Order: sequence, then C-alpha cells, then structure tokens
Amino acid sequence: MTLVTNYDISSLPTAAEIELSAESSRTLATYLDAGQTTQVLKVTDANGQEREVVIPATAMHLLVEILKHIAAGDAIALNPIHAELTTQEAANLLNVSRPYLIKLIEKGEISHRKVGKHRRVLYTDLMAYKQQSYRRQSAALDELAAQAQELNMGY
Repeated sequence: MTLVTNYDISSLPTAAEIELSAESSRTLATYLDAGQTTQVLKVTDANGQEREVVIPATAMHLLVEILKHIAAGDAIALNPIHAELTTQEAANLLNVSRPYLIKLIEKGEISHRKVGKHRRVLYTDLMAYKQQSYRRQSAALDELAAQAQELNMGY
C-alpha cells in the first residue's frame, strides 16, 4: 500500500473533483445505516485488483461529510481531537476566546485537571458543557417565542 504524501489539502478542489465528490457522497450516503458498526468498501487498485476493506461506520459517516464539503468546493483539513485538550484547543472547539474558557473553568462550569501549571480539559466534559449550553439557549429562545405569541407580536 502506498501512502500519498504529495497531496496539498489546503488547495481548492477542481471542477472534476467537485463533480465526482457530489456523485460519490450521494452514492455512499445511501449505504449509511445508523444500526451498523462497520461498513465494507470494495476498493480497486491501479492494477485492477479488488479488495474489500472493513471500516468503522463512524469513518464512513466522516467520509460522506468530507465528500459533501469537497462537492461544495471547500478545501478540507482534518484535525484529530484528543481525549484531553489544552485550553486553547477547547476554546477553539467552543469558538470562544481562551480567556473566556478559563473563566468558565474557574467558575466550575467545565471540569478540568492541572498538569503542572497547565489546565487540561476532557473532550467529553467539553461536549457535555456544549450540549448543556445549547439546551439552555434553546429553552431561552422557546420562552422568548412564547412571550412573543402571548403579546401578539406577529412572529
């Protein structure tokens, strides 16, 4: 197996890549099944030899998402997410500043641990905070919508 190392992931896809990605994403999406834990892909190499490759279903979902972005003409970059994040990585995932994240940590809204003088945040804790925050925002929006209805504001 050859590893392709000369592919520039920061370049925009060509028109041919966009068209192929659109078709591929639609085709692969029809095989996505929420109940499956693995997917089997049939791959043909340059010599015409076929081989079946078993991949996790999560990888198949990710592949479909990547193809959708390429089909939209976007450049793609993959960033692995570690189980434990630095405060800057955590802030980036929440799309907030690092000082704001530190305030959340100090208020106890996000769990952390210290490694020397540095804080580390578990990815699962960060996602739990994000979901909780989303639920609070949704509840506030629902309440505002209900008030608007009561006041006949026409929304």
